[in-house]
Amino acid sequence: MAEETPVPASITSADVARLAGVSRATVSFVLNDTQGHRVSEATRARVLDAARQLGYVPHAAARSLRAGRSNLVLIPASISAIGRLVSDWVDELHSELDRHGYMAVLHAGRFTDFLDAARAWAELRPAAVVALDGDRLTSQAAELLRRAGVRGLLAFAAHPVAGVHTIGFDHARIGAAAAEHLIARGRTRIGVVMPLERGLATLARPRLAGAESVAARHMATVTPVELAYTRESAIALARRWASLDLDAVFAYNDEYAALLLHALQAEGIVVPDQVAIVGSDDLLLSALQQPALTTVRLELPSAAQIADVVHELIETGTAPPVPEIEAVLIHRQTS
Repeated sequence: MAEETPVPASITSADVARLAGVSRATVSFVLNDTQGHRVSEATRARVLDAARQLGYVPHAAARSLRAGRSNLVLIPASISAIGRLVSDWVDELHSELDRHGYMAVLHAGRFTDFLDAARAWAELRPAAVVALDGDRLTSQAAELLRRAGVRGLLAFAAHPVAGVHTIGFDHARIGAAAAEHLIARGRTRIGVVMPLERGLATLARPRLAGAESVAARHMATVTPVELAYTRESAIALARRWASLDLDAVFAYNDEYAALLLHALQAEGIVVPDQVAIVGSDDLLLSALQQPALTTVRLELPSAAQIADVVHELIETGTAPPVPEIEAVLIHRQTS
């Protein structure tokens, strides 16, 4: 019978203090960069060197208890739902929050009930929650989070949420902008791509509703069209395109639009003569397509601006309003 390998003991601040020849309090002052406590540069260097030698990592939960609050900023989001545009923006937000001393954590848990989601977030005791899918955030969930000590609540949502610093982001405007453009270009039978990937329906449904609301005011129809982000799904859709009798499509975003564009062209369907295509997000790939993709650009606030707002909410409980996100049509060759 093989001997079990003993689990090494965790390195503690006491170990660092012994190696550096200082007190645990001094180690704490140095590693937590505590203001108001003078530590000589020589002592600081000795503590940091001892921590590096031992591989010591501070305990986040213990540090939060000492400070009286966490430095975590929770960003609930499905990885598949955020897309390239928002994923790049979230990456910048991580860096900007780090500038303020916060650690951003992407939480990809899936919950059918947003109150259950809020309970799970509250267990982590974050300093703030930034909800990218704020339309599902309720005042009850916000109150639960506040009772758990979450100081900053920020949400991107179509409508204000009580107790939450809300930034207007109505996905219906994206579908409406696409449909208005297509109808103005003489298209009357518009397909709207509904992605089959998990997590995207919550964004796709309001975009569909926005297109439908515009079509209802004109002599136009809107037809939902299911599409998975795979070559096989796009080929299958392109092969039955003639049976759908559609002369235009809003393809959810630029990635789905580019996928469908190539599949339609492979079937000999001419874009935009036979089918006009509009994407969304104005990604670099949209302008590089042949023909170049018409798209809907989202005027997002800068990550630095949002990080500043989160910091203000945590520190003071209030922050200045942020302009709502606008959807701007960028006309190119596919329409």
